[in-house]
Amino acid sequence: MVFLESCKSIALSFPETVEEPHFDKISIRINQKIFITLDLKKNIATLKLTPSAQDLFSLFDTKIVYPVPNKWGLQGWTVVDLNLVETGFLKEIIEEAYQTVLKKK
Repeated sequence: MVFLESCKSIALSFPETVEEPHFDKISIRINQKIFITLDLKKNIATLKLTPSAQDLFSLFDTKIVYPVPNKWGLQGWTVVDLNLVETGFLKEIIEEAYQTVLKKK
């Protein structure tokens, strides 16, 4: 289990990241683009990956990492259950999301 504050700390450790509200969630952004949102109520993180990276990370365990179940999921948006994920794996997937959005600038 990873606490939301730890997840936020990992995401904000990357250069040029900022925290901003996103509706009822917390978003972490690079160059005004969201790469992760944090849902306090559900204790989940939603990250922007490429569809191929999403497929790769989802192979780990679809109870922990899975596509958002709508059109956003088809674009690479991926849910991570913070109740089940280990810190090392979470760091990898957050870095992948950061790099994905950073490359688009």
